[in-house]
Amino acid sequence: TKNKVMNLTAITEPAEVAELHLFDSLTLLDVLPDYFDLDLIDVGTGAGLPGIPLKIARPEIRLCLLDATKKRLDFLDQCLKRLYLTDHAKTVHARAEDAAKDPILREKFDIATARAVAPLNVLAEYCLPFVKLNGFFIAMKGPIGSELDQAEQAISVLGGDLADVREFTLPVSKAERSLVIIQKISQTPKRFPRKAGTPKNNPL
Repeated sequence: TKNKVMNLTAITEPAEVAELHLFDSLTLLDVLPDYFDLDLIDVGTGAGLPGIPLKIARPEIRLCLLDATKKRLDFLDQCLKRLYLTDHAKTVHARAEDAAKDPILREKFDIATARAVAPLNVLAEYCLPFVKLNGFFIAMKGPIGSELDQAEQAISVLGGDLADVREFTLPVSKAERSLVIIQKISQTPKRFPRKAGTPKNNPL
């Protein structure tokens, strides 16, 4: 299958896909701004989550799916076509650290989302450079614990400020989830993000 070839997801049982991928992605609907003209980038989109479910629910969103793996994006391009979601949707093949230096993408989005398994301080360096002033970076996490405290300095340095944390439990698996909502209150200094690999290997 394409999933085995591309390593899209370890979750393949239909009921688990429905809850842990689709339902989980759509929890962002409660926190997205409700205005019509919304630019959203899904950083490290992987299997297109949460970006594609959000685009299905709100087709007017201008969606950018960013990933460093080309074969995944080729698959997602096919998905967008088959779901008739190609209007105002595109894929970008790049690492976040490189893409965020591109003036076409830097500080151009109302919302940046990340569902990647990485510490919050690392995700902040990947995502906040894409966000416009007064926009939001929304990190999809499990139980947040001490990650917030450890990320406080990074968030501040990158121009962000913690706006809210929404904690909830998924209905069937009872898995704990957190949406960490960070507002962009000042421009990200030009030196960020640092070169590819540095945020992960030497977090702020």
